[in-house]
Amino acid sequence: MAVISTIRAIGSRVVNAVWRIGVASRFFFLTLIYSGNSFRRFHLIIKELFSTGVMSLIIIIVAGLFVGMVLGLQGYETLKRYGSESALGVMVALGLVRELGPVMAALLFASRAGSAMTAEIGLMKATEQISAMEMMAVNPIARIVAPRFWAGVISMPLLAALFSAVGIFGGYLVGVVQIGVDEGSFWSQMQAAVDFREDIMNGVIKSLVFGTVVTVIALFEGFDAPPTAEGVSGATTRTVVTSSLAILMLDFVLTAIMFRGA
Repeated sequence: MAVISTIRAIGSRVVNAVWRIGVASRFFFLTLIYSGNSFRRFHLIIKELFSTGVMSLIIIIVAGLFVGMVLGLQGYETLKRYGSESALGVMVALGLVRELGPVMAALLFASRAGSAMTAEIGLMKATEQISAMEMMAVNPIARIVAPRFWAGVISMPLLAALFSAVGIFGGYLVGVVQIGVDEGSFWSQMQAAVDFREDIMNGVIKSLVFGTVVTVIALFEGFDAPPTAEGVSGATTRTVVTSSLAILMLDFVLTAIMFRGA
C-alpha cells in the first residue's frame, strides 16, 4: 500500500505540474494577445518601467561593481601564473558580457522586481481589486499584466548591459588602478577580443529570454495566488525559487546552442 500511495503522490505532482505549465502557457499567450491595448496606453508601460527597472538600478550597480572587482582580483592572480596579466581586460569583459552579466542581473531582477510583481498582483487579488475590474468590464490582463510584462522584457536587457559595464569598470579599478596592469593593454586587448555578434548580442539574447521567463513566472504566480496572506507569501517564494532555477537551466541551454552555432 505504501508503494501505491507513493506512486499516486508522484503522479499527482506530475499532473499538477503539467497542468500549471499549460495554464501558464495560456496566460502567456493571452498576455501577448492583449498587449496591443498596453501599447496604445504607453504611459502604463512607462510607469511600470520605473518600478521594475529604475528601482532596481541600485542593487544592479552595486552588485555589478563588486562582481567586476572580484573578477579582476581573481583573474589577475590566475593569469599571473602564466605571465598573461595583460589579458585581464579580456577575461573580465568576456566573463561579464557572455555569462555573469545576464545571469546575475536576471537573478537580482527576479529577487527584487519579480517578487514585487507577484506580491503586488497577489494583494490586488486578495483585496478583490481584480474582481472589481472584471465587474466593470476591464480586462485585468490588458490593464495589469501586459504593461508589467513589457516593462520587464524591456528593462532586463538594459539592466544586464549596465551590470556588465559597471563590472568592467570594477575590474579596471582593481586591475589597473590598484594592481598596476598596463591601462593600454587592458582596454586594447578587450576591444580586439570582444566580438559584437558572438559576445555582446549573445548576452543580449540571453537577457531577453531571462527577462521574458522571469516576468511571466512572476505575473502568473501573482495572478494564480490564493487570495490570502499565506497564499501571497507562498506565491512570492515560488517566484524567486522557480525563476532562479529557470534562469540557470536556460543559461545552460542557451550557452550550449550558442557555442554549437559558433
